[in-house]
Amino acid sequence: MTQKEKLTEIVKALDSKKAEDIRVIRIGDLTIIADYFVIANGTSTTHTRGLADEVEFKLGEKGVKPDHIEGFDGASWIAMDYGDIIVHVFYKDARKDYALEKLWSDGEAVDISTLM
Repeated sequence: MTQKEKLTEIVKALDSKKAEDIRVIRIGDLTIIADYFVIANGTSTTHTRGLADEVEFKLGEKGVKPDHIEGFDGASWIAMDYGDIIVHVFYKDARKDYALEKLWSDGEAVDISTLM
């Protein structure tokens, strides 16, 4: 599965479960940890878990498994490491607190309409 196909599956999975404010940031020129961050939020911890479950399920159907998932129990910030793509699913208030978009503002915003 290509990187773009993975990004597309992730964005579609999040959108299908009504994730709010989905953002994709290209960070590959800034760090070696990943090429892209996908950031979205849910309206409750139950919703954030559901979003993360859907991403894992949809990519799993394509044979792609995460290297690691962190934060599922607390569900205010769930990080899913897919190697070249890290998915961050936040509870709305936690997203404001951590402000990843500000921390990685030197990254290139990707128009998600190109992935849907």
